[in-house]
Amino acid sequence: MRQKIGFIGGGQMAEALIKGIIASGLYTSEDILVAEPNDSRRELLENKHSVKTYHSNQPIFENCLVIMLAVKPQTMGVLLEDCRDRVQPHHIIITIAAGLPISYYIDLIGKPDTKVIRVMPNTPALVLEGASALSRNSNVTDEELRTAEKIFLAVGEVVILDEIHLDAVTGLSGSGPAYVFSFVEALIDAGVKSGLTRAISEKLALQTVSGSVKLLKESGEHPAALRSKVTSPGGTAITALHVLEKYGFHGIIMDIVESAVNRSKELGKAK
Repeated sequence: MRQKIGFIGGGQMAEALIKGIIASGLYTSEDILVAEPNDSRRELLENKHSVKTYHSNQPIFENCLVIMLAVKPQTMGVLLEDCRDRVQPHHIIITIAAGLPISYYIDLIGKPDTKVIRVMPNTPALVLEGASALSRNSNVTDEELRTAEKIFLAVGEVVILDEIHLDAVTGLSGSGPAYVFSFVEALIDAGVKSGLTRAISEKLALQTVSGSVKLLKESGEHPAALRSKVTSPGGTAITALHVLEKYGFHGIIMDIVESAVNRSKELGKAK
């Protein structure tokens, strides 16, 4: 009989994962249980995805092998204190909270044999195009890690890393969508400033970014090689790129990722 999976927290990321694993066939709707205190979210999840929801997390621990902790870092401490007596050695605890190290879960649960897998996903998982990094403690077997990997492969790409690298992942791909959205917003505004309607500017900007990413992935060429193919001598692209270099575009991007990495480390230490 297929094992059930439980979600504690029924927010946007939990819903993205639920959507992905149902679509992939990993679990059916009947295999998925969700604990969510918000009545409207429970109603939405039941109506939209036909999953069983509860106000309390007790049924999750009683019926599920894999348990996804999908709550914000700020509320994780209260959750762990509430459920520590329900955690059993056979449970596979998967957490998607940013910044909190595996040791944090072990310390609060108070059971050294607890199986914990820490994951840093990102919001494109909502459209099944996420990027997730997984790290486990020594209690998790290879087979159990593979179970977690399959869940996140259902909503995008997955890498498996030592936990020491997860702060870097948080700064790059975890926070990365915010940088991309800001860049796209600036492109759209630039088109409007140059005389295009906002609708036309948005359409062109989105397709340009989407098409460029697809070209990068399918060609296998280095970004610099593809960039050189756009920059003809004395042309418009090289003139624009000169402005980017003048104001330190590469350095700015490296700095913002580094700042997010450092903040992730601070959050982990604060807890």
